[in-house]
Amino acid sequence: MPKHDYYKTLDVERGASAEEIRKSYRRLARKYHPDLNPGDKAAEERFKKIQEAYDVLSDAKKRQIYDQVGFYSEGGFPGAGAPHSEPGMDFSGFDFSDFFSNPAGRGARRAQQTGEGGFRDLFSQFFGRTPHAGQSTVPEKGTDLEYSVSIDFWKAIRGTQERLTVTRHEVCASCTGSGSSGGRSIQCIQCDGTGNVSQMAGVMRFSLTCPRCGGSGKLRNVCAVCHGDGRLARNENVDVRIPPGAQNGSRLRVPAKGSAGTMGMPPGDLFITTRVEPHPLFHRDGDTIEVKVPITVTEAGMGAKIEVPTIEGRALLKIPPGTQSGQKFRLREKGVLNTRKDHRGDQIVEVTVVAPRVQDERTKEILRELARLNPEDPRAGLWTQV
Repeated sequence: MPKHDYYKTLDVERGASAEEIRKSYRRLARKYHPDLNPGDKAAEERFKKIQEAYDVLSDAKKRQIYDQVGFYSEGGFPGAGAPHSEPGMDFSGFDFSDFFSNPAGRGARRAQQTGEGGFRDLFSQFFGRTPHAGQSTVPEKGTDLEYSVSIDFWKAIRGTQERLTVTRHEVCASCTGSGSSGGRSIQCIQCDGTGNVSQMAGVMRFSLTCPRCGGSGKLRNVCAVCHGDGRLARNENVDVRIPPGAQNGSRLRVPAKGSAGTMGMPPGDLFITTRVEPHPLFHRDGDTIEVKVPITVTEAGMGAKIEVPTIEGRALLKIPPGTQSGQKFRLREKGVLNTRKDHRGDQIVEVTVVAPRVQDERTKEILRELARLNPEDPRAGLWTQV
C-alpha cells in the first residue's frame, strides 16, 4: 500500500486530466530535482515520491487500477490465489472487463476506444500475468525524456549549443513499428480463438480476456528484432541550443526527441534542465547581476569616479561623498539579457570601504588630525538600542 496519496503528491484533483497531471509533475520535478537541490535529502525524498506518483497516474491502466483499489503494485495484489473462506462461489461466465465498458464506470471512455476493460488489467496484475509477445498492443504516445546539463556562467549568459547523448526508443526499422514480421495471423492456441479464458483463484472462477492474444483470438507473427514492441532502445546525439540568459533550473523543450510511440503514435518530447555553475565574482539573481567592489577611505569620504566590472566589460560608477561601506548602487541595463522578455536586467554594485595600512608616522598624524576634525562617535546611538 502507498504511504501517500498520489493525487496529493502531484497537487492535482482526482478528476485531473492527463495534461494537468503532466504539467503539475513537470513543475514539481523541476522544483525538487536532486540536481537543483544538492545535499537536500528532504527534496530528494520528495522527488522520489513525485516520480512514483507520476509513474502510476501518467499510465491510464495503472491509474485505473489505483483509482479502484487504492494502490498499485507491479508484483500483483496481495492474497492472490489464497483459499476463499466462502466455498461454492463461482463467477464462471462473468467477464468483469465489461463493467468498465459502461459509460457510468471509471475509465469508460478508454475502454470504449481501445476495447480494453479495467478489470482485465486488474486481474492481469492479480494473477501475476505479463503480456505475451504475440499479444496485440494498444497505441500509445511516446514518453517524454528528462535530462540535465551543466554549463558555466558565461555560456548561460551568452548562450551556447551543447551535444547530449540520450537513450530513447526509436521505431524498429525491421517492422516499421508494427511489431509484426508480416504474414498471416493464426488462431490463438490458448483461448481457441474465443479471446477469453477462465482463471481460478481459490474456489472462484473468473472469465478474463486472453493474455496471449489480448482478446483478438488471433496471434500475429512477432518481429524477431524488436520482439513485438515495435521499438528499439538507441543512443542518439542531440544538439541542444541553449538561448542567452538561461538560468539555473531553466527547462528547455526539444520537440519529438523523446521515445517513439507505439503503432504509429507520435513520439514524446525531450526536456533539458540547465544547471549553471557559479562565478567567483558575479552573483546572479534572475536577470540581475550583483558584484562587490572595494573602495578606499578617501574615495568613500570625498567621492570619486571608479571603474567597475560588468558582464559586458568595464563601466564607470560615481561614488558620492560620504559613502558608507555596504552601500549599493544600481547600473541600469548592465545585467542579463532576457530574450523572452526582450529586456536587459540591471547590475547592483555593493561597495566595501577598505581601511588603509598605517605603516609610517605621517599617516598616523593625518589620521589623528582627521579624528580631531570629526569627533562624532558612530556608536553613540548604539547604546540607546540595547
